[in-house]
Amino acid sequence: MDIKGKLVVAAVTHDETRIWATDAKRGESPTVVARPSREHVHHHVRQGQGAHGHESNRFEQPYYEGIAKALDPATQILIVGHGKGKANSMFRFFQHMERHHSPTAHKIVGAIDLNLPALSEPQILAAAREWYDEHREL
Repeated sequence: MDIKGKLVVAAVTHDETRIWATDAKRGESPTVVARPSREHVHHHVRQGQGAHGHESNRFEQPYYEGIAKALDPATQILIVGHGKGKANSMFRFFQHMERHHSPTAHKIVGAIDLNLPALSEPQILAAAREWYDEHREL
């Protein structure tokens, strides 16, 4: 999907991010950035370490870098996510952007906390369009 110069919505979850232009046509597929899979990488982490989060952050940096690269051509970005605390991938992604991709982070115009697993893609886009309509600069 071409997002150059457009308003976009990025639905950020732990495992993948889906990116649409807000003018996407019905049924148009989003750009998907997937988190690298643990299954395809050799790793040596004791079971106890994996259960306490030592393993999960290893894939976070390349995942967030992929999202940042995909979002760079956009003019304005609305991020959508869910979760609380350490489970809030949207917030962690936003922090990554502020620290490592400041020019692109300045394009982030807002964030919405939605129950992403319960929503269809058209519902996510509808919520984003509604947010843009309410917050559009005059």
